[in-house]
Amino acid sequence: MSASNTVKAITPAVAVGAMGLITFGTLSATMMQALDTTIANVALPHMQGSLSASQEQVAWVLTSYIVASAIATTPTGYLANRYGVKRIFLIAIAGFTLASMLCGIATSLTEIILYRLLQGVFGAALVPLSQTTLLDSYPPEKQGAAMAVWGVGVMIGPILGPALGGWLTEYYSWRWVFYINLPIGIATFMALKTALPDAKPRGSAPMDFTGFLFLSIAIASLQLMLDRGQSLDWFQSSEIMIECGLVIAALYLFVSHTLTTDKPFISPNLFKDRNLVGGLILIAMLGIVLFSTFALLPPFLQRLQGYPVVTAGLVMAPRGIGTMIAMLISGQILHRVDARLPILFGMILLAYALFWMSNFSLDIGTQEIVISGVVQGLGLGFIFVPLSALTFSTLAPEYRGEGTSLFSLLRNVGSSVGIALAFAYQDYGTKMAHSVLAENITPFNPALIEYVNSSNGLNAVNALAGVELELQRQSAVIGMLGDFHYMAIGVVCAMPLLLILRPRKSVADAGDIVVVD
Repeated sequence: MSASNTVKAITPAVAVGAMGLITFGTLSATMMQALDTTIANVALPHMQGSLSASQEQVAWVLTSYIVASAIATTPTGYLANRYGVKRIFLIAIAGFTLASMLCGIATSLTEIILYRLLQGVFGAALVPLSQTTLLDSYPPEKQGAAMAVWGVGVMIGPILGPALGGWLTEYYSWRWVFYINLPIGIATFMALKTALPDAKPRGSAPMDFTGFLFLSIAIASLQLMLDRGQSLDWFQSSEIMIECGLVIAALYLFVSHTLTTDKPFISPNLFKDRNLVGGLILIAMLGIVLFSTFALLPPFLQRLQGYPVVTAGLVMAPRGIGTMIAMLISGQILHRVDARLPILFGMILLAYALFWMSNFSLDIGTQEIVISGVVQGLGLGFIFVPLSALTFSTLAPEYRGEGTSLFSLLRNVGSSVGIALAFAYQDYGTKMAHSVLAENITPFNPALIEYVNSSNGLNAVNALAGVELELQRQSAVIGMLGDFHYMAIGVVCAMPLLLILRPRKSVADAGDIVVVD
């Protein structure tokens, strides 16, 4: 069938009350998974002491979840088509909730790493299946509003994670960052079991285990390389060299196999859809910017400005308010305007906020941090909802499972790449800034001589130590500002990619969906 042929969107008949339960269930499932990408970060030092683990060992609590989630995301579309969205969705929710409880009661490092692997495997399906469920349940003219609801969970979860995790760890225990999922998971399971229709599986070709194996090796190796590269000094480490080689080899074998087999794991037909391709590129870029900012700001606030962990989370939280406001607005106007316009507006706001943040200093006030965060949140919200709707607006329903899985995968890979690049450049920028600033710390600097002479004995030594400490603080800030500057430039350079996307009205009627052939 050619791309010009269309079929009506498959939208199951759902009662109004059931629609409310479906919306609640998909939103809570999305938020629950998104929350767990960041909520455990602030609890790591407490886990380290409780489990008698080193810093490198306890870092596997995060790495195991990220790697398992990345690998398990790819077969979600196949499983949903093969066994039905509702069945796989409920299994994923139940498994994720059970794994969360097991993480909370873990008594050793080995146990919690194993249970985090299970949590990542089951949690991987929650975000793409939530998106698929909303797209299937809402008629085309209301899919923008549906994506706004879904986007709230995806974007707000990581924002609330550090604040909620810090509060639970501070006043209760690190175990509560996992126990918090139990009531949410049970309520989500009951809502979707009650309201979600028992739609028939769409059918699927036999599983391409060879392609899945190659792609899994590539994703796992990439995630490990990015997650451990900074601590192992990147390509000075033989482990990183091996992982890089595995990424290149596995990707080559995956692409070669996909192009030569009759029934590949990921159908090449997906990439004939311009909107899907453009959406995948842009969501990867959004993942780089979103999660890099989340990774850089907490150390800046806590280590360099002395904010308590709970206060640092609260200072970052208003960013989520901006995101929520923008999502609600963009969801309401999406069916009235070209969806690329709010995306462009959001990218302009995002670039402006990042350029603003690239001029931060240690003297920055809380108000300016909060306002710049709100502007950034507005930009992210105006991008995410229209991009999510437009990416799948021309994709046939039978490809949605694979498409939403790729969408989530590219967002996660983008976030991993962004965090790795951000920390690598910050480390490089910090060292360069320190070497430049240290050039002025000489016996011939009158200001330094006067400062040291004002002290005597041991105080003079302490004075020099204080100078070095301030050099390190200023250098760290300069390194971080370079990250924000280049992220802003990256957002500006990504704006022409909007030309790849095409508005739905230029392709088909609002009630139609193009079949990709």
